[in-house]
Amino acid sequence: MKMTTIKKFALIFLVVDITIIILGLLLGGDNFIVNSQVAVFCSMFIVIGTFLGYYRTVKAKTEILSEQINERDAIDKIDDPYDLYDEDFKINEQEDFTSEEIKGIINEEKSRFKGNAIKNTLSTMSGFASIYRIAGYALLVIGFFFLRNNEILNIYGFVVGISVVPVGTLLFQLNLNNNP
Repeated sequence: MKMTTIKKFALIFLVVDITIIILGLLLGGDNFIVNSQVAVFCSMFIVIGTFLGYYRTVKAKTEILSEQINERDAIDKIDDPYDLYDEDFKINEQEDFTSEEIKGIINEEKSRFKGNAIKNTLSTMSGFASIYRIAGYALLVIGFFFLRNNEILNIYGFVVGISVVPVGTLLFQLNLNNNP
């Protein structure tokens, strides 16, 4: 029985978190466990928020692309099944280019790339600035100051709690590479 990727991911994070709780009980004390669990909860909220933000961005882009693909009508698909006669698809049969023509082509491609890079950055900003992700970071800061103001902040426990995400991701990747 194969587990889905998300279930494997969650299981690895759970195992790492339980390991931290056990080590905290043995070595760190109550404040260590409270600090690590506040940090784990906040960092997981950030990860889930990031995932949801980028998931929505990718989903929106795929819907736009599928609409663009479906724009071709049935007669056009029959007449030109490989889209060879599209206005954007041009074959230049000239074999020898002068250095000025090559420089012009390169500059044209650079300007097109720069325009696309800015456009892509702006279009993916919604995934980057997801409200869930921002709320996760705000929760992390609030949790830190709550622990500090109540004088129960154990910085080592807090840092260990935040490290659950990178350690869990590393273990997940190693597990994924060993079990294809």
